Amino acid sequence: MKLAYSTNAYTRTDLISALASIADIGFSGAEILCDAPHLRPHQADADEVSAISRLLQEKHLAISNLNVNTANTYFNPLPPENVFEPALSSRRDEWREWRIEYTLKALQLAQQLGAKCISVTSGQPGSGGDPAAGLTLFVDSLKQVCNLAEALDLRVGIEYEPGLLVERATEAADIIDRVGSANLGVNLDIGHSYLDGESPEASIELLSGRIWNVHVEDILGMKHYHHIPGDGDLPFGRYFDALHRQGYDNFLTVELYTYPHNPIEAGERSLAYLSRILPR
Repeated sequence: MKLAYSTNAYTRTDLISALASIADIGFSGAEILCDAPHLRPHQADADEVSAISRLLQEKHLAISNLNVNTANTYFNPLPPENVFEPALSSRRDEWREWRIEYTLKALQLAQQLGAKCISVTSGQPGSGGDPAAGLTLFVDSLKQVCNLAEALDLRVGIEYEPGLLVERATEAADIIDRVGSANLGVNLDIGHSYLDGESPEASIELLSGRIWNVHVEDILGMKHYHHIPGDGDLPFGRYFDALHRQGYDNFLTVELYTYPHNPIEAGERSLAYLSRILPR
């Protein structure tokens, strides 16, 4: 398993500077935030894509994932925190169709940048009016997204999260079954899984073969706040052992959007801690 760092820790700097910093810290990969203030799929042009590609090549940095979990850039002014709208499950046709197109453009960017996967979220429980209606809309949206993913040989990972429409491994597995695409899986955030009270072993076995990327952070006191690995209570060993047993060999991506004030130190400490405890 390889270690990467998400640029969403660097929301006070530009994308190129963030990627350079991640490489300089010593990570072998980076996840790119596809939202403000980094890569905006609906606005990205050839010059921006070329600049990113050059930096990745110069720094020998791979892309672990394109993070398309949020689309706050839709709003002007930007919301003070993530609102998970427009959603792929939104009952507002304009919002949902915009988010589908946004995601399709992210897939095209992934192909241009050499990324293998993107991640998406499901929206709020009430985005579709009620959860059942929202799930139907989410499935329909994902079918459109996965059609392009299959054509481009890319993967789409659902990131389930406590409080969202899809918040558990079992729910993500059900959506994968309903969509019926071999290119649909999960972007497994082990902090979210821990907060859900899931068994690491059971949830990872359930999702085996469908985990495209793994988000890593620590959790303290069962509060949904992303801490630097080693500063909380999360049983990393159980998760990493379960992933190892299932043959997972993709990226573990540190996600610390809570550290925009000090992303470099947070990244350095994360890399040092995780390098010590990863299975050999």
